[in-house]
Amino acid sequence: MHSKEWFKKRSHDSWSVFKVMGELVEGYERLSEIGPCVSIFGSARTNKDDYYYNETIEISKLIVSKGLGVITGGGPGIMEAANKGSKNANGISVGLNIKLPFEQDPNEYIDKDKSLDFDYFFVRKVMFVKYAQAFIVMPGGFGTFDELFESLTLIQTKKIEKIPVILYGSEFWEGCLNWLNKVVLKQYKNISNEDMSIFKIANKPQEVISIIDDFYSNKGYSPNF
Repeated sequence: MHSKEWFKKRSHDSWSVFKVMGELVEGYERLSEIGPCVSIFGSARTNKDDYYYNETIEISKLIVSKGLGVITGGGPGIMEAANKGSKNANGISVGLNIKLPFEQDPNEYIDKDKSLDFDYFFVRKVMFVKYAQAFIVMPGGFGTFDELFESLTLIQTKKIEKIPVILYGSEFWEGCLNWLNKVVLKQYKNISNEDMSIFKIANKPQEVISIIDDFYSNKGYSPNF
């Protein structure tokens, strides 16, 4: 690359900072008006006849019954199921859409005034975290694991207040948890016993709600940072 082209590219990179700022400002302004919510993560590839798709609908309905809204990544699969459950229960249904070359059109169950589009994954994750009172992590792939471990790291390092992190479906999560416990914790000592207590496992929709209720029994909802 010639030096002139190099400096031209660097100049373009500098201007992209303003685009990042714009996404942050719009996200803060719009999400600050919706009230307390729960972020639900999970695979975009989950079919409508899948067990976890239908479990997500029920979980979302119960969340709405507690006066909370639902935030998802806005796409298909588990995200669609979460928005559908909230919409069908007349709750707040938020979609934080990311522009991708595949599999990411906003689902039909997002409230029209609560659908936001993002170019940057890291800005989108800020929105997931800031206004969520709990994270529910359904079975998923790389994106779901990214969101899960970022959330755990933020709580571990006290960058955000501790909130419930709930992994749904012990059958799916068992291998990951065994690896964390036997290898990461006990063999290599790269985490602590306290770190393993940041999250909980649930296998029924009502268990999810009980975990959230127990956590907030003596405290109110608030933004995380």
